[in-house]
Amino acid sequence: QVQLVESGGGLVQPGGSLRLSCAASGRTVSTSYMGWFRQAPGKEREFVSSINWTGNGKYQSVSVKGRFTISRDSAKNTVYLQMNSLKPEDTAVYYCVYAPVYRNPYYSADVWDNWGQGTQVTVSS
Repeated sequence: QVQLVESGGGLVQPGGSLRLSCAASGRTVSTSYMGWFRQAPGKEREFVSSINWTGNGKYQSVSVKGRFTISRDSAKNTVYLQMNSLKPEDTAVYYCVYAPVYRNPYYSADVWDNWGQGTQVTVSS
């Protein structure tokens, strides 16, 4: 089993930045993908971004392209989400996810095996 612990959420003004971190522990493997989903109040869970073990395979939703950057430190089993130019519509609970192998469709919540507890991101003036 794999455990995921997120950190870095908080309150930020529009246009500001935050960096989320997610540390994985347990039976992680080098074929794994990690990523982020988010869920706003009253909305369905939404794919944000994902990355492979080496960091050279990334996917990203159109809604965050050019503003969010995902990265991974495999030595630390940690994935990061750098969020810049934040907008009020980015307000949501952000969840870290893990899968031992690549699965399609990567943007579906159903293909991810492990989920973190979530961290709140609020963008408001």
